[in-house]
Amino acid sequence: MTNSKLRAILYVTAAAAVLTGCGADDVASPGEGNVVIITPPSAPPPPPAPTPTPTPTSPTTGPAASCPSGTTSIGLVGPNDQARGCQLPNQISGTYNVQNLAGVVYAFSGRVEVGRDVGGDGAVSGGAAATLNIEAGVTLFAQSQTSFIVVNRGSRMNAVGEATKPIIFTSQANVEGTATDRDYGQWGGILLLGRGPISNCLGTGATGGSASCQQLAEGAGPNDYYGGNQSTDNSGTIQYIQIRYTGRAASPNNELQGLTLAGVGSGTILDYIQSHNSGDDGIEIFGGTANLRHLILTGADDDSYDTDLGFTGTTQFVIGVQNPGFGDRMWEIDSEDGAEDATPRQDTTLANFTFIQQGRETSSAITARGGPDITLLNGVVKGPNTCLDIDSAQTVQATGPDENGPPRFRSVVFDCDGGAFNGDSDTFEADSFSTAAGTNNNADFTTSLQSVFINGANENGVTAVANIQSFSPFLQQVDYIGAVKDANDTWYRSWSCNASYVGFNSPFTCANSPLSDR
Repeated sequence: MTNSKLRAILYVTAAAAVLTGCGADDVASPGEGNVVIITPPSAPPPPPAPTPTPTPTSPTTGPAASCPSGTTSIGLVGPNDQARGCQLPNQISGTYNVQNLAGVVYAFSGRVEVGRDVGGDGAVSGGAAATLNIEAGVTLFAQSQTSFIVVNRGSRMNAVGEATKPIIFTSQANVEGTATDRDYGQWGGILLLGRGPISNCLGTGATGGSASCQQLAEGAGPNDYYGGNQSTDNSGTIQYIQIRYTGRAASPNNELQGLTLAGVGSGTILDYIQSHNSGDDGIEIFGGTANLRHLILTGADDDSYDTDLGFTGTTQFVIGVQNPGFGDRMWEIDSEDGAEDATPRQDTTLANFTFIQQGRETSSAITARGGPDITLLNGVVKGPNTCLDIDSAQTVQATGPDENGPPRFRSVVFDCDGGAFNGDSDTFEADSFSTAAGTNNNADFTTSLQSVFINGANENGVTAVANIQSFSPFLQQVDYIGAVKDANDTWYRSWSCNASYVGFNSPFTCANSPLSDR
């Protein structure tokens, strides 16, 4: 799809009305004027779903002669027809293995569902757990804007790539080599729906964090519930993956992101993940207790990172870079309107992050509102607007039950052309962002970043947080602020993809067909 079509005037069709999502405008936080309302076509009938097995007739070079069992051939794909497209079933049951086979690329159309929802307590009638395993080096592409993958409560997706063989989820246009760095919203994205605790229960009578406290996922379907009481719930392992050209709207304020984590528990492994050119948020988290490391968030058209509804997890090592002229906030921390004191209260820690804001909006790089508890450690923020906006008295209220007090900043530096703080009538930002001795915070910093996001002398002159695990045992002790210490720190290389506006010294280029780069 061309970029001009993606920026068309929003409209809502009757078919789109059956899709539901979470309520408040400030939680959904769509990219203004940059989402497309899609009328879903009739879903194709699901093909049989046995576990695929290797096809012995596949050649060692060029497209495979046929598809593995359990998939359906859609013909040859790629700029030079160099691979055979093999379509996955729409319903994944049991254990389903997607193998890295020579000359094969996997396609999916419409809604691909892993398992059937088992509920917050595992007692939903008709629920059935399933496991989707994807091998390192596999490429999967969506055949339409209405295509997406949803992993239901109780099921798992193990997409385990390797540093030199990432798993790539992308669009058909990208596989065919026609996508550009100005495109986005070419398919839905990936949703992991877990049984971790959330606030803001759907309906009345449920208590936040209980097995009966559930909510509907944004942008998916009318029965896509998440939430429960299992804080260590396991939705699988996601490592060394790229998610390209996602983010479409089912209706206003009801969007799919690059990666949606909804009620995902701490038993889930989330490490080395790039979300590139999402039409909405790069990653959005709704409740749960997931912990994440090594994120690259490039080109999100709304927020690069967005956390909501009682999320109580920790994230470390994040590179966030906006596509010039696209995007809103780097991080939005929020809750639903009127539910600022809902429990469990959002209590999230972000450490070793470098945010480069250069989008079209005038929002602050970081916005916190709705009563969350937040801790920011070892951070670098650079942008054309203001760096920090803290709203609502609940966000800075004193320590108490389920309340850690005002936001905490340690070894965080701001270099924003509009000033450190947003300058509204409240004083929450200055009250929270202390520059007192020992905090090592600097609200008037001059960055010396190299190659967009790599620390220079000024960044490495800032004292990093000592004993960082006192804030969260998940955190790794480091002696630097920001996401990348220096040119010898290369965790972002080899598995990510380069864009015209930021390079990672990777063999993959985001706008290129993955079939050409492999």
